[in-house]
Amino acid sequence: MQEDRAPSLNVYGDPLKPCGFDPKTGYFRDGCCNTGPMDRGKHVVCVRVTEEFLIYSRLRGNDLITPRPEYGFTGLREGDRWCLCAERWLEAADFGTAPKVILASTHQSALSVIPMELLEEHALTPVR
Repeated sequence: MQEDRAPSLNVYGDPLKPCGFDPKTGYFRDGCCNTGPMDRGKHVVCVRVTEEFLIYSRLRGNDLITPRPEYGFTGLREGDRWCLCAERWLEAADFGTAPKVILASTHQSALSVIPMELLEEHALTPVR
């Protein structure tokens, strides 16, 4: 996270917890679902990806499986933690393929796209 930004908050209003470092995720590739004005896709929903979601995403034109070494991207596998675009996650939820969400690592800006109740329904860990 850049030092000139205010601390990021999660959907609970608490400090945002890291999402994943192997592979390193986030719009800024800082391991967190931080966002900023340049992040047009709002990569703010921390998930544990599933094979079902990865196949769905590839069919929708976003191949997260195939490594892209030119971008330092090793490709995702089931079980990896990744910051997804809020709208893509919502689309997957509508289709029945949304991966589980790590709420403490999901940026509060996700709530401008996804209702908290829906995130809670898909929470990986028990809701507090």
